[in-house]
Amino acid sequence: MRNKYIHLAFFLCILLILASGLRTVTYAEETVESTEETVPASNPGVTTNAIPGWPQGPEIPAESAFVQEVSTDTILYAKNMDEALYPSSSVKLMTCLVALENSSLTDEVVMTATGVSGVTDGGAHIAAQIDEVFTMEQCLYAIMLVSANDVALQVAEHVGGSVEGFVDMMNQKAAEIGCTDTLFTNPTGLPDPAQHTTAHDLALITKAAMADETFRTICSTTSYTIPATNVSGGERALSNRFTMTEPSSDAYYPDCIGGKEGYTEASGSVLSCAATRGDLTLVCVVMMGQADMTDDQAIQLLNYAFDNFKIEDLGTDDFHVISGGTVVYPSAASADNLEIKDVPMENGDLDRTYLFGGAVVGHAIAEVPAVEDNSVSIASDKHLQEAADYSKQINLIPYFLIGAAGILLLFFLIRAMKKVLHRPPADHSTDD
Repeated sequence: MRNKYIHLAFFLCILLILASGLRTVTYAEETVESTEETVPASNPGVTTNAIPGWPQGPEIPAESAFVQEVSTDTILYAKNMDEALYPSSSVKLMTCLVALENSSLTDEVVMTATGVSGVTDGGAHIAAQIDEVFTMEQCLYAIMLVSANDVALQVAEHVGGSVEGFVDMMNQKAAEIGCTDTLFTNPTGLPDPAQHTTAHDLALITKAAMADETFRTICSTTSYTIPATNVSGGERALSNRFTMTEPSSDAYYPDCIGGKEGYTEASGSVLSCAATRGDLTLVCVVMMGQADMTDDQAIQLLNYAFDNFKIEDLGTDDFHVISGGTVVYPSAASADNLEIKDVPMENGDLDRTYLFGGAVVGHAIAEVPAVEDNSVSIASDKHLQEAADYSKQINLIPYFLIGAAGILLLFFLIRAMKKVLHRPPADHSTDD
């Protein structure tokens, strides 16, 4: 009879263990379902808004716009950034950059029919005259501050031997700095069906120009005076027409360090500028916008970028980093949210890319960790992670039941042993 009770107890324990196992499977499935993440709907017009965890940027009316951090090349905002559009007089950013790199500020530039033709071409000018002599420095101020087409044409001929030769130099420079969809046909930006660039390429051009200290000085100057020349009877007072650096303008932006804006009917309003706040330096481009609105839109984009992103040097705490390690990512995130991808280089080092939500936010060159340290670290991390994952999924109920069954079995075993030990010895005596 007692054996029947023991068998019944074991049978009940087995049923309970199986039932708890089924509950464990159901629990695991429910856990997977509850941890599924939903990606929020993004603004289809702004590409960067589709990056998971990225601060949502404004949808401005302009056809194309782009904001990039200079030291890391991190793209903070992008709207149709690779759409080919007419550049208007933002072309003059490249005109001045090529002239600076291939001449001296003291060069004498003599006006010829080539330059003077710019007085009547319908664009801005300083009424230059045949045989009038300017220094290259004076010419560059005239180009950047008042967008003088006559001076831009003459500088092109002076530096390139001809306007065409200079335009070739402009296109070569564009390719050199990484432009992929830019074609220049003149140094002024006057309408030409073949001349085009993109917001991304124009940002690269602006970044290259701003890297030149002389260029930064010129484009940030609010006023400049060209003294009387060998031909003119008086001086020319030039005032910078770029609203974002003009303190008296409604669109004045104290963080802006310079830029260029232009307008034609074909291009609409085009603006490219750079700005610095704290440790962040940004380039902002707005293309094919409405007249008198692109400066306000540029300010909106710059404020968005300055307010929502931060710069951090991860190389200071990582002794494996040889160079680089600076990243720019959302202010609300931490370095733990970044993904690291290493690609072996020919010299044995690692080309490291930092990503946030799949978007590149920084680069570094790192050395390969020692094999021993790396293997131990990887193995340790792996085991710790496996233990953590296992402890999250494990259901302790079956183990409690097994323990209870063991205790029950031990109880019956001890009881049986007691009975055996206390049983009176058998009487083996016989009557004689």
